[in-house]
Amino acid sequence: MSNSIIEEALTIEGNMKSEQGSVEVKGKVIGDVSAKSVVVRTNGSLAGAVSAETVTIEGKQTGSIKCADLTLASTSDVQVDVEAQTMTTQSGAKVSGKLQITGSA
Repeated sequence: MSNSIIEEALTIEGNMKSEQGSVEVKGKVIGDVSAKSVVVRTNGSLAGAVSAETVTIEGKQTGSIKCADLTLASTSDVQVDVEAQTMTTQSGAKVSGKLQITGSA
C-alpha cells in the first residue's frame, strides 16, 4: 500500500484518488479525497468530500465523510455530514453536521 503525504507547506487544489493507498494531509487540500485510508493531521485542513475505509481527523475538515471507521481526535474541528459504520470521538473534538452511524456491517 502506497502512502501519499501532503506536507505542511503544500496546498493542493483538486480531487485526489488512491484506490489502494493512504493519504495523509499535513497541509491543505481543497477538493475531494478518495483512498483506502485518509488522515488529516493536527495542522492539516481539508475542504471537500472524503471517501475511505478508515478516516482519522486530527485537524480541520469541512464537507462530508463516507467511511467504515471514523476517528475524531480531541484536536479535530469538523463541519461535515458523516455516513460511517463506526465512529470514535475523543473528548474535546468539535463536530457539527449530520451524523449517520450504521453500526458494524
